[in-house]
Amino acid sequence: MKSAERNSIIEICPIRNVVARFGDKWSLLVLLVINDKKTVRFNELARMIPDISTRMLSGTLKTLEADGLISRKVYPQVPPKVEYTLTDTGKSLIPLINQLTEWALKNMKRVMKHRADYDMAHN
Repeated sequence: MKSAERNSIIEICPIRNVVARFGDKWSLLVLLVINDKKTVRFNELARMIPDISTRMLSGTLKTLEADGLISRKVYPQVPPKVEYTLTDTGKSLIPLINQLTEWALKNMKRVMKHRADYDMAHN
């Protein structure tokens, strides 16, 4: 298969294309926080997720907005006021994130044990 053909398959693959966009360290957490608050401002998000840098939060919000998972509303005032809410597409993702969270909570000890066992066997 030619390189161009392989690249085009990767681009249209729903799993790689979509999950790669919100499967980073912060996106799911940002979506859950916005879902809980319904409408949230940037600084409020930053306070609620204290270990995310403002640069990373800004980039994460831009990616989620570009993918249509959140909407951004700018109010014409000084200082600027910007609010974020979930779109219908973003809201449709929340039950799946909740299922993944439940799975992680249920299986975390087992996964951590397997990691430790693997590390012991391979180090």
